[in-house]
Amino acid sequence: MMMIPPSTFAAAVLLAGTAQPALAQISVDPHHLVEDVKALASDTFEGRAPGTAGEERTIGYLIARMQDTGLEPAGPDGQWVQTVPLLHTALQPAKTLAFATPAGAMPVAQSKEVYVSTVRADDAAVIAKAPVVFVGYGVNAPERGWDDFKDADLKGKVVVFLVNDPDFSATKGEAPWGKFGGRTMTYYGRWTYKFEEAARRGAVAALIVHDTDGAGYGWNVVISPGGENYDIVRKPEDLTTLKLQGWISGVAAKDLFAKAGLDLEKLRADARKATFKPVPLKGVTFDADVPVTHEQIASHNVLGRIPGTSHPDEVVMFGAHWDAYGKGAPDEQGHIYRAGANDDALGIAGILDIARAMKAGPPPQRSVVFAAWTAEERGLLGSEYYAANPVYPMEKTVANLAIDILQTAGAANDVVLVGKGQDTLEDDMARVAATQGRKVTPEGLPERGLFYRADHFSFAKRGVPVMLLMGIAGAADLKKGGTAAGQAWIDAYTGKCYHQACDAYGPDWNLDGAVQDIDLIGTIGEELANSRAWPQWKAGSEFKAIRDKSAGERN
Repeated sequence: MMMIPPSTFAAAVLLAGTAQPALAQISVDPHHLVEDVKALASDTFEGRAPGTAGEERTIGYLIARMQDTGLEPAGPDGQWVQTVPLLHTALQPAKTLAFATPAGAMPVAQSKEVYVSTVRADDAAVIAKAPVVFVGYGVNAPERGWDDFKDADLKGKVVVFLVNDPDFSATKGEAPWGKFGGRTMTYYGRWTYKFEEAARRGAVAALIVHDTDGAGYGWNVVISPGGENYDIVRKPEDLTTLKLQGWISGVAAKDLFAKAGLDLEKLRADARKATFKPVPLKGVTFDADVPVTHEQIASHNVLGRIPGTSHPDEVVMFGAHWDAYGKGAPDEQGHIYRAGANDDALGIAGILDIARAMKAGPPPQRSVVFAAWTAEERGLLGSEYYAANPVYPMEKTVANLAIDILQTAGAANDVVLVGKGQDTLEDDMARVAATQGRKVTPEGLPERGLFYRADHFSFAKRGVPVMLLMGIAGAADLKKGGTAAGQAWIDAYTGKCYHQACDAYGPDWNLDGAVQDIDLIGTIGEELANSRAWPQWKAGSEFKAIRDKSAGERN
């Protein structure tokens, strides 16, 4: 084990407008972090995939750790767990997957020209002669004066989107550049939003035109799930209308549009204008007949809490996800379990030790909940299920503080901020970081939309202010080697071990920087748990109006 001195903090004031006690001093123990990571990432837990024996062992381990820490169960009906019913689907080899065009048939192959999956519990995904419509970026944002749909009838049709949002490919200064945050992706750029919007409008299938820059990842990442998908089990009236959803390669999309007499590159430029209207691909239809296997899985969130003394109905929540990718093909060393030591066993270890540190101190005024989410890697499903079925009301949830991957290359001069300009928790981050002798650095590639790709986002959508620590969001300014060393760590981790078997604990891990970050987010959480402060969304955030509607319940 590495001998790492715990972080300490200088005194500082609490949030503006509240009482002014000395800054809380959460200090986690790196030895505890290592113990939990090594346990959770061991072969005993079989890669921690939902619905497996690995899940059963993981849930048992987490409950035992929370009990040992002295937490109380915080799930429904006083239980440690919240059951999350999941639908697991897998496409089988397609009988039919093709476009009909004025220039003749255009068959497409799964994982080559297209990549599709389904979140419907149908025995087959069958689509017959569905018209195809290009809807630009597929954005409906009244608050930004933008509507790509213009009331077009999309029922029973296949919609084709561009990836990201209208600012991504625009030149700075090109009207109306800036409506969507410049190069910083908004929620409208996420593929999840696009599929949801297509379903709201009755489409039967949705395809996003892939390009590596706009998506933030290559085609190899798109096809990596192998036709599998997961969703929360939904009521029939809540099922998506999309029988198939996914991607079409840039090359295939260009060819398809050309067969319809359209220039995709010209349409890309047109889609950056607020005057854009949907464009039917005249004479183009889509046919599919794809067998589907499906099953329901009972997975679980694990929830523990420290009850508040003065305001127990108000909740500060810490969260990380326990799931990883389970069993896969053997790597070069013969390892088959993709156990996610960093993603996100280290995050789980962090919130468990924050709980230990808080439990050792005076009881908080507000309740503090520690959540270990399932199925994050399958689409943020565990946190989404909780947010849709909360044990504690969203209106009285003070903040959601999330950890999902931390850098393991040593102490840093800074902390990376994900989601600049969203809420006032970033101001608290800067203030507490300063007491550590650190500064705040905005994420390196905001156009990749990392703010929308971790479990805290399930809470942001309901108006709860959030903070995410994610070590791959930008190159840390390491005390040894600076940002070059920080970027080298990101490149090595994401290029080799991200979602792979080699995401394992090793003697090369240096947890000094991880301890800094966990102490920081723990301190912010403890401050909030002992104050009357309510973090606020900043002007321009997509989520401010949602929170504002429930302001009366917090006054």
